[in-house]
Amino acid sequence: MSILTYKILHNNNYATELQRAIRVANYVLKYKKCNSTKDVKKIGLKACIANQIIRKYAKEKVKKIHRVKLTINGYFVNLNKDKKEIHVPSLKLKVNYNFPNDFLKINQVEIDNKYIYAAVEVQDKPLQKVDNYIGVDRNTTGHCAVAALPSTGKVYKLGKQAFHIHRKYKKIRKHLQHKNAKKKLKKMSKREKNIIRNINHQVSRKIVNLALENKCGIKLEKLGGIRKNRNDKVRKSFKGSINSWEFYQLQTMIEYKSKICGIPVVYIDPHYTSQKCSRCGLIGSRNKKEFSCSCGHVDHADSNAAFNIAAFELSKPNNECNDQLLIDRDISKGSTDTPQLETQHHSGFCLNDVA
Repeated sequence: MSILTYKILHNNNYATELQRAIRVANYVLKYKKCNSTKDVKKIGLKACIANQIIRKYAKEKVKKIHRVKLTINGYFVNLNKDKKEIHVPSLKLKVNYNFPNDFLKINQVEIDNKYIYAAVEVQDKPLQKVDNYIGVDRNTTGHCAVAALPSTGKVYKLGKQAFHIHRKYKKIRKHLQHKNAKKKLKKMSKREKNIIRNINHQVSRKIVNLALENKCGIKLEKLGGIRKNRNDKVRKSFKGSINSWEFYQLQTMIEYKSKICGIPVVYIDPHYTSQKCSRCGLIGSRNKKEFSCSCGHVDHADSNAAFNIAAFELSKPNNECNDQLLIDRDISKGSTDTPQLETQHHSGFCLNDVA
C-alpha cells in the first residue's frame, strides 16, 4: 500500500477556522498536558479538527505556530466516487476531484485558505519481471541525474536547473548573511527547498515514465554516508555542492513512484562507476565532465557512468533483486525520519505528465 496526496482548489473562505486552528496549536504548545478536545472547546474549533491538531503538536518543541492546516481524518470525510466528489460535513465543504478513481480510501484531508490536500491509499502493482535496466547516475554538479538505456543507446540528462538554483541562492544567502537578515534567510531557504523538491518530482517522474515505456527496471548507486565520509582534502566548493545535494530526496521519489507502478529498483556498488570505461571495462581518465579511455572511447563522464550502472551484474535473479526498498529498511530500523504507518506520503503525480 502507498499513500498519494492530491491538491484540489476550493473556493471557500476558512479564515475563521484557520485562525482558531492556530490558537489551538499554540495552546497545545503552551500547555503540554493538553490531551483532550475538552481543554480547547472554548476556542470554538470542531472537535474532529482540534483532535488532529492536538495529536500533531503535543510533542512539538517549537515555541509558536504561525500557520496550521485544518486536518480531518478520513473517517469524517464522505466520498462519492460516481460523482467524483469529496464532502467534509464538519466544514460544509463539497469539492469535485479529477484524479483517478483507482484508490482504496481517503486517509485524511488537509485544508488551507486555498487548497484541499486529499491523502488517498492506493494498491501497489505486482513487481514486474524485467531483463533490462535504466542506469541512473546522480550528480552534485551539472545535471542532477543522467539516465542511460543500453537497449536503445539513448541518454537522458535531467535536472540541470537544480545546480544553477543552488548557485543562485548561495549568492543570495551570502548577501543576506552580511546584513544579518535572519527572517529573509529563512524565507529564501524554504523557497530554494520548494524549487528543488519540484525539480526532483519532475526528474523522478521522467525516469519512472522511461522505465514504464521501455518495460525495464531502474538501477541506482547505493550512496550512503556521503557527507559523513567525504574527504576533507576536497575543494571547498565541492563540499558545498555535497551539502546542498538532495540525492536522498530524489531517491525516495523514484522509489515510491516505481513501487506504485510495479517497477523494480535495485542498488549497486558505486565504486569505479565513474572511472571505468562502459565499452571495454578498463579504468579510463576523467577530467571534470569528460571521459576518455585507452581503447579510444570518449564520452560525457556522467553518461559513461550511467551506462556502467545499467550494465552492472546483479548477484540475485531479476525477480528477487528488489525484495525490500531502502525506505522500508529505514522503517524496520525504527528511523525517526520516516513515517511509521505511512511508508510514502508525497505529492500526487500523473505518469503521462512528463516534465
